[in-house]
Amino acid sequence: MVTSHQVEVRQLFPEAGWVEMDPMELYDTVIECIEKGVEKLENLGISKDEIKCVGMSNQRETTVVWHKKTGLPLHNAIVWLDTRTADLAKESIHRTASKSQDEFKRKTGLPIHPYFSALKLKWLLDNVKEVEDALNEGNLLFGTVDTWLIWKLTGEFITDVTNASRTLLLDLHKRKWSSELCDFFGIPMEILPAIKSSAEIYGHLRGGTLAGLPIAGCLGDQQAALLGHNCLEIGDTKNTYGTGTFMLSNIGTSAIVSKNGLITTIGFQLGEHSPVVYALEGSGSIGGNVVRFLRDNFNFIKDASEMEPLARSVDNPHGVVFVPSFTGLYAPYWDPTARGTILGLTQFTNRAHICLAALRAVAFQSAEMVAAVEHDMSQHAIKVQRIKVDGGMTANGLFNELQADIIGRQIVLPKVKEISGWGAAVAAGIGAQLISLDEFKTRHEAEKIYEPKMDQEIRDAELCQWKEGVKRACGWTQ
Repeated sequence: MVTSHQVEVRQLFPEAGWVEMDPMELYDTVIECIEKGVEKLENLGISKDEIKCVGMSNQRETTVVWHKKTGLPLHNAIVWLDTRTADLAKESIHRTASKSQDEFKRKTGLPIHPYFSALKLKWLLDNVKEVEDALNEGNLLFGTVDTWLIWKLTGEFITDVTNASRTLLLDLHKRKWSSELCDFFGIPMEILPAIKSSAEIYGHLRGGTLAGLPIAGCLGDQQAALLGHNCLEIGDTKNTYGTGTFMLSNIGTSAIVSKNGLITTIGFQLGEHSPVVYALEGSGSIGGNVVRFLRDNFNFIKDASEMEPLARSVDNPHGVVFVPSFTGLYAPYWDPTARGTILGLTQFTNRAHICLAALRAVAFQSAEMVAAVEHDMSQHAIKVQRIKVDGGMTANGLFNELQADIIGRQIVLPKVKEISGWGAAVAAGIGAQLISLDEFKTRHEAEKIYEPKMDQEIRDAELCQWKEGVKRACGWTQ
């Protein structure tokens, strides 16, 4: 990475379980990052003329609606972990022939769940008058964050296959919007963007310091990390620890439907005529949000960097199990009624034990995801040998040690820290025909590898205790 600029985007919480962002703030911060990034580049003595194309990596599932003529959003973006559509999900499941959340899984790879965009969009259509009016006028546009930003930056109304595969409206096998699913959820097909591959020229920037440059690569953030980690072979697996935890495992060019609580998603398609590579994904609601919770809600720490020394100050959690399912549990449970639970407290327990239990919770979640992948891939005799990791939590060395011990696999930390940005840059380079995939394959180095040291018997017993904790967190809000 040559240079970078970063601006934090506010999360808004208008009601319990609701999470929103201001779409204009998303756009404005992108413009600021472009301008400041170029300014920093030129301060290093490098001309902006060295920049040949732009790649984009974005938050998935987050739903934006806007007016075609004014270009203004019609409501705040509904963020991926928002749970306001839990009742709508139940009602939708009840309307299916099978009365199952997996009714459309063979077609979409996804369960019917508040996580995905279709239900968020349906809620906006049903509850926001400005959205209904724009639809009736023929001026309503919908997109995930990539579509919104590309439209604002270039005027083109598109999405890529990886983001489309997160909406619950895409037929995975045909890679087209499904009329069956649009009819079922009451979504007008005319408001949906065109679907492109992850690496081709979508349009050119219309203004600013990089005006005229093509946006030539686009992937959802987790798929960008999959590519950035060089997970190009079947079984290659990565974990990203952001707000939540997202494990993706390359399963090749066949869309295997999980029987173990995972979802099937499109990993990448590097060009219009290139094959589509699929992935099994474990999407977890538990990640860096648990550190933020202990910092902001409990005031156990003032900064995330304090988490490691505090957790290292105790030798084990002494029976404490923390299931921080603040907005329900995702893979492999898919229970939106689960809530955060701390078990095993005694008068001996202190904040260090709870902090250590929190770090272990994220690792236990990942262990369950790896087991699910291996069960789904058992017919291909695929084993996950190592996990390539990224995200803010991997700056914590203790957390990486816990991952290796609890998951029982090598944990590989890459030299490139902004791995999603790197994956998006690679896709853009391929889309603009500046580099080939073969050239990229050779450019991946590990910074550090953590080896598991825990005995299997202890690992199994601790995972069993974790599952007991999860059982007690489930169904809390019913």
